[in-house]
Amino acid sequence: MLTRFGPEIWLAEGLIVTAAAGFHYPTRQAVIRLSGNQLFIWSPIALSAELHAAVSALGEVGYLVPPNSLHHLFLGDWQRAFPQAKTYAPPGLREKRPDILFDGDLADIGQPAWNTDVKQVVIGGNLITTEIVFFHLASRTALFCDLIQQFKPGWFSGWRAVVAGLDLMIGAEASVPRKFRIAFTDRRAARASIQKILAWPADNVLMAHGDPITRDGQAFLRRAFRWLV
Repeated sequence: MLTRFGPEIWLAEGLIVTAAAGFHYPTRQAVIRLSGNQLFIWSPIALSAELHAAVSALGEVGYLVPPNSLHHLFLGDWQRAFPQAKTYAPPGLREKRPDILFDGDLADIGQPAWNTDVKQVVIGGNLITTEIVFFHLASRTALFCDLIQQFKPGWFSGWRAVVAGLDLMIGAEASVPRKFRIAFTDRRAARASIQKILAWPADNVLMAHGDPITRDGQAFLRRAFRWLV
């Protein structure tokens, strides 16, 4: 259930979920073991008994971190399974999920609990969602959620495949979907946030929907955001 991706970081692949208009998406989460041995769970996926056991074997779950207001479906299950964990809300999720108790909000300055191991930047000013992008120092990995995507040809069929192609979700390289580009209402603020991310010495780039980038991550990010910067 868990695959080691680098120093102190593991990945788990989850269920396929169906979103608006019948578009279906794979799911992926990352587990980062912090310096204090607590676990940072990025984008929690469906929790099975096998995944519960594998995660528990790594350490104590300390933090549940949905990176945007779209990735929240399984958050309640993780809270019930790991009641000691603290849950942090990205912008917009408190309003969307009033049934979830949050311990804090994700802010651009990061949280002292993980700031030694994981940096973060808020990409605001987008009408679809506000995404928090993280950087794991030990593995030199940038973690994106929906802001960068890539689906293999054939993943979607019929009219959905046409829409996905027009939206830049299908291509030779992962990219920012066209709908997210259009949805930025303040490109100057978005550009400033991306410049912070481009300063990270990223070798790898993870995304929720697409194969990980495992070399020249910083160069890849510059290509992915050249339309903006």
